[in-house]
Amino acid sequence: MTADRRASWFKGVLDLLVLASLTDGESYGYEIAKQLGAAGFGQIKGGTLYPVLNRLEEAGLVAAEFRATEKGPGRRYYTLTAGGREVLSSQGALWLAFDGSVREVLAKAGVR
Repeated sequence: MTADRRASWFKGVLDLLVLASLTDGESYGYEIAKQLGAAGFGQIKGGTLYPVLNRLEEAGLVAAEFRATEKGPGRRYYTLTAGGREVLSSQGALWLAFDGSVREVLAKAGVR
């Protein structure tokens, strides 16, 4: 296992991270990508992010609204729904438990 696995780990948790990024209020794709990039996840391309946003919208976890702007193209703003908050809470707790288990096993192996 010499390959860098971070990309596959990230894909596995991206839905949860997008939901978490909307807890402070509505946002649009570029801002979500910037927020996650600033958190240390690197540049997130639209071809990765927008399918996630569409999937979350179809599942009823986020609501989207298109707004025209005076300058430039319009934007789709995303808002976390009540169902999205529930999923974030339950799946977030599961992720934290998983993370704790991984950390425990790695610490026993001497990984810091």
